[in-house]
Formats: sequence, C-alpha cells, structure tokens
Amino acid sequence: MGLGFSFKLAPGVRIRASSRGLRTSIGPRAARLSIGGGRAGVSTGVGPFTLYSSLGSGRRARRSSGPAKATIAARQRQLAQAAKVAEAQQLISAFQAILALHYDAPDPVEPPVAPLPLPANESEIKRRHIKTAMAGISIFSRAERASAKTRAEAAAVAEVAAENARRQQERQRFQDELDQRWRSLCDNDPDVLLPTLAEAFEDNEAPAAPVGVEGDEVAIVVLVPGLEVVPERMPQRTSAGNLSIPRLPKGKRSVFYKLVVCGHVLATCREAFAVAPGIHSVRAVVIRLSEKDAYGRFRPECLLAGRFVRPAFDGVQWATTDAAKIVIDTSTDLLVRSVGQAKELTPLDLSSQPELGALLAAVDLDDLVHPEARVQEAQSAPPQYSADGQWWWDGSQWLPVPQVALSAPRSPTEEAAGRGDPSLPTDGPGREYPSPPS
Repeated sequence: MGLGFSFKLAPGVRIRASSRGLRTSIGPRAARLSIGGGRAGVSTGVGPFTLYSSLGSGRRARRSSGPAKATIAARQRQLAQAAKVAEAQQLISAFQAILALHYDAPDPVEPPVAPLPLPANESEIKRRHIKTAMAGISIFSRAERASAKTRAEAAAVAEVAAENARRQQERQRFQDELDQRWRSLCDNDPDVLLPTLAEAFEDNEAPAAPVGVEGDEVAIVVLVPGLEVVPERMPQRTSAGNLSIPRLPKGKRSVFYKLVVCGHVLATCREAFAVAPGIHSVRAVVIRLSEKDAYGRFRPECLLAGRFVRPAFDGVQWATTDAAKIVIDTSTDLLVRSVGQAKELTPLDLSSQPELGALLAAVDLDDLVHPEARVQEAQSAPPQYSADGQWWWDGSQWLPVPQVALSAPRSPTEEAAGRGDPSLPTDGPGREYPSPPS
C-alpha cells in the first residue's frame, strides 16, 4: 500500500506527496486538473462518483525482451559468412591436394637385413640345470651339493653357447633367404617383382596393378577417378576484396582433371622405381571406369599411355612443376587425346592400338575397383607354416617363427595334423606359396 499526505496550498490548489512523487491538483472537484507524479489528467465528480481521464498517449511503451531485428539479421549474416569461409577452405584444400599428388616419393628400397637373434635366457637355463642337479641331494651334504652345482653351471654354459649358436645359424639361414629374394628382385624375376609391386601399390590413392615384365621394363595399369574428383567451384576474391565461390569454367576444370590423371601416374611410376631397383622403364596405362552398361558392368576407358625411363626423372623439379608438364617432358610414346574448346580428356581409340587392348584385357578390374577385398582376404587367411614349424609365410616372404621357448614351438599345422583335425589349413585354389627354406 502506498503512503502519502496532502495539504491545501491555496483555494482550489492542493499538493499531494506520495511514493510516486509530488502531484498538484487545480480546480474544484467538478473540474479538476492533476499534474506531476504520473501522467496528467482531468477528473470530475459529483457525490460519491468520480470520473478520471488521462491526457497521455494511451498505452505505456514496453521494453523488448528479445534482440532487435537488426541484431538477428547481423548474426545470420555472420553465420552465413562463416559457413562460406569454411566451404572455401575445404575447396582450397581439395585443389592443393590435386596439385601435390606427384610431390612425395617413397624412399628407395635397400637390401634387407635379418634382425639379430635374441640371446638365450642364461639365468633360466642355469636355474633349470642347478635345480635338476640338486634333486635328491640332502641339504646336509654340502660337498656333494657344491660339486653338483659346479657341474650344473658348466652344463648351463655349454647349453647357452649351443643355443646362441643355433639361433645365429637360424638367422643366417633367414639372411640367405632374404639375399636370394633381393637378387631375384634386382634381376626382375616376375615371381618376385610383380607381387612386390602389387604390395607397394596397395595403399595408393589411385589403385594400380603390375600386369607384366619384359627384361627391365614393367607394364602397369593405373585406375584414376572420374571428373567428379575436381570440385565444381573455386574460391576467389572480388575486386572489392569480398569472398566469392563461383562455378569453375569448364576449361579450367578440364585442366585440373589432367593434373589429377598425370599426378597419379607419376606417383605410381616413382613408387615402382623406388621398390624395384632393377627396373629401367615403366610402361604406364591410365584408365577410368565408364558408366555401367545395360548389363550393370563397368567398362575401362584408356585416357593416357606412355613410357617413362628412370633417368628421365633425375633432376625434375617436382614441387615447382605441374604434373602435366612433367608427363610431357619425361615420357616417350605418349598417347593422350583432348577434344573440344575445353580440351577435355577423351578415351583413346584402341582399335588402332592392339597392344593396349591386349594389356587392358589382362587386367582384373575387380582387384582394382575393390582392392580392400584382396587385403581383407590376406588378413583373414590362416598363417601358413613350413613342415618343420620353423618358418611362416607373411604373404610375401618366409619369416622365422618367434622363439618363445627353448625348443621350437609346434605350428598350428603340426598340432592339427597330430590330432587328426579335419580343419587342417591347406592352400586353397589360387593361393601359391614358394617353398620354405630347407
């Protein structure tokens, strides 16, 4: 409840003080004007009834509880600009990746060296010999126990030496196997060279496969993506300095696609030279898959073919020269076809290139299109052990079984054979393994 008081200042003039301030009333009750302490108004009254009317504009203005429309619009513009900047950054990264496809080169392979064997567990061997020698001898026979301990220690030293010698011989056998494989690789033995290249190409961004070797030249096929790999828009700045993301002209998009094709073939050739020291030249064929035909099958389209020799790559300025120029300057027998005003890459007509047609016919498209299936098959296949249980096949070479005990462990193959297990692993159809070391 509000508190206040009033007093008469003059006839017809009364001042009232309240929590809202001072308010002055002028005039008789029949026609009284009130000002101050709120809105001005007039009142009239007769008897117990009084009528009051405000002289203000009507409704009191309310404060807005939410942000102004201008603030909301500004925030929306900020969010739209941030999304535009993020899109531009993604597009820039995509174009930079295209330009850098041919930059990195793997380190050349070197002759493999077998790891040094772990030394025999001398303390364990000694403890075992002493425990065996002391068995049955009374603890009160001190002289006999001392003599037995001396003999046990000598026997332990001899066993440690023999075990270390055995492990060193095993390591030498493994090194001989590695040396033989290295010689075969340098001699371009197809049974060694082609699996080595296939393994090296497994993690390439563009799937590739070696299809044959003749002398010191290997033929490879590289599967590149279609034009969709090149973004349709490219960020740029307007004359006023504003960010813009217009559509990429058809001609420029075609140029970037050529960089994709050339970048992948150069990266694959560089890897082939790195992992195959005996290869002097690479005959590369670049294909892409057409749209599915009426039978739901893909058809390979040959976009580029050329021959690259190892010495031609010496001295190339990889990081400052685009991939298309490098392909033109370092290749021989180059076949490529561009048509139209945009110079789009068009599949070659293989009717006049029977050798290329025969090479593509030898390619397993399923392996190129779905390389992960081949990798999963290799990873899920059971390990293959030699008959003596000393070696296991890792997919490319024979490795010694890790020695976790003093005697060689039995392989799963031996254990299954010993118990007559019907699930004995065998080499399935299409899986060939070289003979293990003897």
